[in-house]
Amino acid sequence: MGKKLIITEKPSVAMEFAKALKITTNRKNGYLESNNWIITWCVGHLVTMSYPEKYDEKLKFWRLDTLPFIPKEWKYEIIPNVQNQFNIIKELMHRDDIEEIYNAGDSGREGEYIQRLVFMMAKPNPEIKIKRVWIDSQTEEEILRGIKEAKDESAYDSLSDSAYLRAKEDYLIGINFSRLLSIIFGRKLAKDINEDKASISVGRVMTCVLGMVVSREREIRNFVKTKYYKIVGEFGVQNSSFKADWKVNEKSTVFESPKLYNETGFKKEEEAKKFILSLANKKAKIVELKRTKQKENAPLLFNLAEIQNECTKRFKIKPDETLEIIQNLYEKKLVTYPRTDARVLSSAVNKEITKNLNGIAKGFKNEEVQKYIKQMSEEKYSTDLAKTKYVNDSKITDHYAIIPTGQGYENYNNLPQLHKDIYLVIVKRFLAIFYPPAEYNKIQLTIEVQMDEENKKVEIFTTSGKVCVKKGYLEILKPSENKKSTNSEKNVEEQAENKENDLEILSKLKKGQEVITKNYEIKEAETSPPSRYNSGSIILAMENAGKLIEEEELREQIKGAGIGTSATRGEIIKKLEKIKYIEINSKTQIVTPTKKGELIYDIVKQSMPDMLNPKLTASWEKGLDLVAKREIKPDEFMTKLEKYINSKFDKLVVKM
Repeated sequence: MGKKLIITEKPSVAMEFAKALKITTNRKNGYLESNNWIITWCVGHLVTMSYPEKYDEKLKFWRLDTLPFIPKEWKYEIIPNVQNQFNIIKELMHRDDIEEIYNAGDSGREGEYIQRLVFMMAKPNPEIKIKRVWIDSQTEEEILRGIKEAKDESAYDSLSDSAYLRAKEDYLIGINFSRLLSIIFGRKLAKDINEDKASISVGRVMTCVLGMVVSREREIRNFVKTKYYKIVGEFGVQNSSFKADWKVNEKSTVFESPKLYNETGFKKEEEAKKFILSLANKKAKIVELKRTKQKENAPLLFNLAEIQNECTKRFKIKPDETLEIIQNLYEKKLVTYPRTDARVLSSAVNKEITKNLNGIAKGFKNEEVQKYIKQMSEEKYSTDLAKTKYVNDSKITDHYAIIPTGQGYENYNNLPQLHKDIYLVIVKRFLAIFYPPAEYNKIQLTIEVQMDEENKKVEIFTTSGKVCVKKGYLEILKPSENKKSTNSEKNVEEQAENKENDLEILSKLKKGQEVITKNYEIKEAETSPPSRYNSGSIILAMENAGKLIEEEELREQIKGAGIGTSATRGEIIKKLEKIKYIEINSKTQIVTPTKKGELIYDIVKQSMPDMLNPKLTASWEKGLDLVAKREIKPDEFMTKLEKYINSKFDKLVVKM
């Protein structure tokens, strides 16, 4: 009887597969073997694309007459320092007793690419059946399920096509445009940065992200603050009063006046003072009063971009460090697959979700978390999320959101503190989705000040009051208020009390009721520049094709093809910092461009500005996605790419 060969992404993963398959045989040179199974591993990339000089030695020199470089037949080579492991895999693939090969690479596009390159170079016997293992966590049951349900490798051919094309696209754009722009602008750049020579590094995603950082910096630099003056009215009934903000309306005495800065304020303080004088002794009454109950559900689960942003905010760490930590938690079986774009669960996972919850309840010895689990049990919160926004098969491509597995606690105590802290953040976000929504009472009020009865001129003031009446999921996601010092606790209580009073005053009012005008005041305001990106918020902006959307729900609605992928965004930021195009403040994680980065930006803007356009970069990513979904053929994508490169060269060389 023949043996089955499994090839994993790295040695530590191979050990988990060996445990799941109960292989206790001694480790051999580069693989493990039992009666039925052989397990071997890659060590990241074993194969790489050859540089142009491997096609022709003349291409080692950066010259205009050799560009653009677009190979007809692509060359690949084994990376020298991992040649030994490649040879081991190749020999195992060609053993006579192998009857099936399982590709158990990382379950994503890049993982597929790493493995397919090895298969392409090692050329296993075409008669041998090759299967693809696709898993969402490294727990024993998930590994065994992945092996049992492994599909024929051909089911992932389109993902492989997309992976090859992504690499070719990055190679062609990087090599051709880095060389071209260096030939045209390299000397001037070297002079500007006071160096002997300088090359210009261009990348499909990297250059676009540099553009986002530089254009934001210049927006801030060129921003001129503008003061304007708002009007606030204090109104009352009997002994109580409340404040409301003025806003221009169509019946206002200053509607469409050039004196206004915007709909809530005046350009000059004296104009605001005159306006206040015009309000004196005018009757005011409540014309609209809305009482509503608001419910707010827990946010969606984490995908990689969201957790990277969260960890930058909380722990002031870079996105690539966050990924490294979550990858470690994944390999320790504590969380599910990290390189995911989804923020929801699949319906299949939802059916089994009590396993995760029970695992946390039994295994995670954390007092705070145990308190939440106990509350869930005592209050009998539903664990079926089927009809909620947290389960949606249509929003999942390769993997569902990052959640705790409820396993791996034998590894937990040995983790560094930061790893434990990030794990806790993931657990709390997960538990919050089972909690009821937070509930608020809200009152919105509109006051009309009668200015001129004959011409029916009125001024409008609005205010609202809101108070949380049921914490719901906020018990978990905002518990820090309960842990502050006595003074802080007192402040929180006082703030809550003030909010209650506001609501209490407003709740006694009625529509149509006249109110006393106690005072009008001018509030000075000023416009503010956009904020700089930090290393986490720029990841979110990349995910949303260059838009930094602070509001979570809106972010989820407009999400389409972003810039780069969840697996590569952190690396792009890291590379830009490494080549000194950007700087990241180690304490605040604020991202700013360097002088060199700004000069490169100017060169690209002058020569090929569309490379700075997030929409173009996102459209290439969308094209790769369409190849993976079999909606367009690989040749179609490649033809468009070659056409783009050739047309750019034609335009740029003519300009010289």
